[in-house]
Amino acid sequence: MSFALGFLFLLSFHAKAQKKSWNNLFDGKTLNGWKQMGGKAKYEIEKGAIAGITVPSTPNSFLVTEKEYEDFILELDVLIPDTTTNSGIQFRSHFNPEANNGQGRVYGFQYELDGSSRAWTGGIYDEGRRGWLYPLDLNPAAKKAYRRGVFNHVKIECRGNTIKTWVNGIPASYLVDTADTKGFIALQVHSIGNDEKKAGKKIYWKNIRITENFKDSPFPAGVYVLNYSPNVLTESEKQNGWKLLFNGVNAEGWKGAYKPGFPEKGWKIENGIITVLSSQGQESTNGGDIVTVDQFSAFDLSFDFKLTTGANSGVKYFVTLSENNTGSAIGLEYQVLDDKVHPDAKKGVDGNRTLASLYDLITAKKPGNALHAIGEWNKGRIIVYPDNRVEHYLNGQKVLEYVRGSEAYRTLVAASKYQKWPNFGEAEQGHLLLQDHGDEVSFRSIKIKELK
Repeated sequence: MSFALGFLFLLSFHAKAQKKSWNNLFDGKTLNGWKQMGGKAKYEIEKGAIAGITVPSTPNSFLVTEKEYEDFILELDVLIPDTTTNSGIQFRSHFNPEANNGQGRVYGFQYELDGSSRAWTGGIYDEGRRGWLYPLDLNPAAKKAYRRGVFNHVKIECRGNTIKTWVNGIPASYLVDTADTKGFIALQVHSIGNDEKKAGKKIYWKNIRITENFKDSPFPAGVYVLNYSPNVLTESEKQNGWKLLFNGVNAEGWKGAYKPGFPEKGWKIENGIITVLSSQGQESTNGGDIVTVDQFSAFDLSFDFKLTTGANSGVKYFVTLSENNTGSAIGLEYQVLDDKVHPDAKKGVDGNRTLASLYDLITAKKPGNALHAIGEWNKGRIIVYPDNRVEHYLNGQKVLEYVRGSEAYRTLVAASKYQKWPNFGEAEQGHLLLQDHGDEVSFRSIKIKELK
């Protein structure tokens, strides 16, 4: 009997300890523990919630915690009554007082709050710095989690370099990034510019609590992990079938197109990066293209690439090497191009030779914020499903889709430079290719998951 009572006491003590591990960041009555930064939007208390109120002619506004946090779970409830209002929750964030001509700027990770039809609530944005990190194009199932016109439950979990988010209990984003490991939490009221019609719109936050004593929450196996650690796979990625195609050290697994081994010139592997060197824009006259030794059919391929000014390259797939042509080997191509400088961007039809397009066939529909600057790393992604559906992504945003072998696809091929190649792009399997187009372009974090 005494043992049973002791056991029950321990359970009770444990439950109380767990309950005490949560700290309320908002007392429901005051803004104690918070301070405002950035713009001059209003923050008031209404019925136990913080109300952020839009004001014209002021930049993004932030209500910021006075304390910084490192590893934690943050939970709160959010209501965005208007579908045109955008907001966010900053975490591990900072303030640069010298930015904006001395007016200062908040920067860091942001949990997106998106009341529009785009439905990216739960995605991760890098405010004041890199832009979108994890758009919900990477996890379309999570777009259905947000409910308009009611309070939605937000959860953010940070542990080391791993960040996970949820919307109403539905897993949304899975990000691995080392940019910031500690910082403040903030509630954003997005700028409305000079639009007087949007003045007075409100966002509500309540039940804001945090714990720094927690166990990591599991995530479903199918959620895409966006990993910013170069040439490294997380345990989650390994368990879900991802493999590195470039080990960051040598050319293992690669060879020259139409060659028995790796090119002796024209390519450089250094500091975890594989770079095709410049030959003044002469296509495949230096080292030539390189291809994977292995061939693939249905797959999910991710890669980082970095352009130099005016550069042209590409990532090709379903390359059979059966054509024995001169120049670059033949295959479906994810175009890698400096659209602003290289003349190829103005050739073809309706921009179908621009960055991330299916070269000479389908134009990538890129939002203005999709591309990172020349000299910075961008993330490309190609998914080929077993049923021949294909998707191209640029920095997490889907920019095109098509079906290999469909009537629409064959019509496009018949009007393109590929019309002379029978059954172009319809092979059951093929090599992956990094193109030597005579310009310096770098690649890293090339990884693949074969799909069944």
